[in-house]
Amino acid sequence: MKKQWIALLLGSVLSVNGICAQKQWFDEKDLTLTGAYYYPEHWDESQWERDLKRMHELGFEFTHFAEFAWAQLEPEEGIYDFSWLDKAVELAAKYDLKVIMCTSTATPPVWLSRKYPEILVRNEDGTILDHGARQHASFASPLYRKLAARMIEALAQHYGDDPRIIGWQLDNEPNVQFDYNKQAELGFRDFLRQKYHDDITALNRAWGTAFWSEVYASFDEITLPKMAQMFMNAHQILDYKRYAAHVTNDFLDEQCRLIKQYAHDQWVTTNYIPDYDRGIIGGSRQLDFVSYTRYMVYGDNEGIGRRGYRVGNPLRIAMANDYVRPINGTYGVMELQPGQVNWGSINPQPLPGAVRLWLWSVFAGGSDFICTYRYRQPLYGTEQYHYGIVGTDGVTLTPGGHEYAQFIQEIKTLRKEAAPLDHKPEAYLKRTTAVLWNPENYWSMDRQKQNRTWDTFHHLNHYYRALKAYGAPVDFISEEKDFTQYPVMIVPAYELADTALVGRWMKYVEQGGNLVLTCRTGQKDRFGRFPEAPFGAMLDKLTGNRIDFYDLLLPDIPGKVSMDGTDYLWNTWGEILVPGKENEVWATYKDEFYDGRPAVTFRRLGKGTVTYIGVDTRDGKLERRILDKLYARLQIPVLDLPYGITLEYRNGFGIVLNYSDRPYHFNLPDDSKVMIGTPDIPTAGVLVFKSQMKSSE
Repeated sequence: MKKQWIALLLGSVLSVNGICAQKQWFDEKDLTLTGAYYYPEHWDESQWERDLKRMHELGFEFTHFAEFAWAQLEPEEGIYDFSWLDKAVELAAKYDLKVIMCTSTATPPVWLSRKYPEILVRNEDGTILDHGARQHASFASPLYRKLAARMIEALAQHYGDDPRIIGWQLDNEPNVQFDYNKQAELGFRDFLRQKYHDDITALNRAWGTAFWSEVYASFDEITLPKMAQMFMNAHQILDYKRYAAHVTNDFLDEQCRLIKQYAHDQWVTTNYIPDYDRGIIGGSRQLDFVSYTRYMVYGDNEGIGRRGYRVGNPLRIAMANDYVRPINGTYGVMELQPGQVNWGSINPQPLPGAVRLWLWSVFAGGSDFICTYRYRQPLYGTEQYHYGIVGTDGVTLTPGGHEYAQFIQEIKTLRKEAAPLDHKPEAYLKRTTAVLWNPENYWSMDRQKQNRTWDTFHHLNHYYRALKAYGAPVDFISEEKDFTQYPVMIVPAYELADTALVGRWMKYVEQGGNLVLTCRTGQKDRFGRFPEAPFGAMLDKLTGNRIDFYDLLLPDIPGKVSMDGTDYLWNTWGEILVPGKENEVWATYKDEFYDGRPAVTFRRLGKGTVTYIGVDTRDGKLERRILDKLYARLQIPVLDLPYGITLEYRNGFGIVLNYSDRPYHFNLPDDSKVMIGTPDIPTAGVLVFKSQMKSSE
């Protein structure tokens, strides 16, 4: 089936989080496209045609070249060789495989590392990274950036107008480098000069350097913070993490601009690892859209039941989807595990059906493409034990290869009956919920946890897990998003705020929004300082409360908080509230010297509501009970799916996924048509049904 890859101009420009999407890069009729990484440079040229032909026969629609091939693209400084890559592109086209081209910057060639050792990353402990692995070059090095830009420009000139190339991936899993290279330190000083308008007094005020005699007379006196040093200035570390994220995003933006000088009908993305604490996903202003990497089985035990480690965390893919999709509506997964991997603490076989389950999980969130890493299992190198679609003989399908082929055929059957992407039931859309997220809050709290058991992501997961049990569509959003799109917005542990943001929350509520704020929200300014006001006073007018004090308990002597006759255990953080007369008290503390004092309040404000949850519990059951009560009060219809079962809608289809350790029976909506699977869904099973889009489910 010939793909329609020609970009179509949209009638308007969508700008979210600074990323502008001016083109529709994928045809909705395709639903999602499936591809596989291939490394021509790893294999004898006589095998390329056999491999790409087989890839096509299995149903793959695109492939991916040149990710780690800088040494082959530029074997000597300034000498380029694209002849081998031209042959690979030609063979891919022969078998109707479009190509994603990569910029190879994750693996600089040895001539570069040896001739210019000053470009190597330096760790805080003084260790200098070296050639022989990957991602050892400093994004903060102007020299490295110059050498990389020269290679990228040559590559873009060569392939920018090539219709066989559909898009570009920058680098590989770009991350925040906490680099102590001298150029990184100089860059940090420049970053601070710009941020504080070349005013060292302003920096001293922001960092609170009057404390412990830390005052700087000049930006030139500032060094990179030693994060291993126990009492290092927390405000300096906060700015350093902002700087490190900025450097990565700036490097990506620079690559984007170079490519777009020559590539006018090719999209540009990169494959982030969705670590929600890093502050780079969505930070590049030039990417056309965001993609991500996701591995599910690598030795953890976050799944359900005895063999849950073979299936994976039920919400790992769902959360990644919900995090990257709202950035501009288009997304894909560039690396999805095809089977065993090599780098985990333990590398088990996935449960039969799990690979297909992951594919459907990515699809359910609204993806435009899915790519697997990789087509062939390597015979040498660090990733020898990493499975591919085919095994070490280059021919035999692996179990995951069979599941990819099955998924591809299933998608093709759905294409015949698909509706537009946003064709979803009314009841499903009514429970749409936003989660406001900024990794800077994590950075701030992680340095000053106040309780060793505080875990920002565990806290977040209390709420996210409840929302997915409701069958709710969830968007993780930044402050740049229009809050009024969402009937409910949850703001978990949003420590750093200002009066402008609080004013926007107030306006959102007064206009009919329903705001859920949790403990540790709005307690510091954007520099991480307490305002000169009563503790937590920034939120008093919004919540109708004031915070009397907060408490932290020993983990082996937890406290209790009671709601509607049921007690829940807590120890990490608890705020003792003094509510106004108009507030309803939903939960109170027990067994402490503040027995009976409020922990959770609810109020109506204008046309909307504010729920304030001042406590973090151990298991999230209180948080779930609060959301149950809130959604019932708001008359928002919700489901009650057990943990491990998720439901999403897209293109007129409902997709039910079973990550649990037992079969699950799903009650189909009236007049639904089963497309794939059955309502009795086994572990690692999938049900896809065509919905008639009635308001109830």
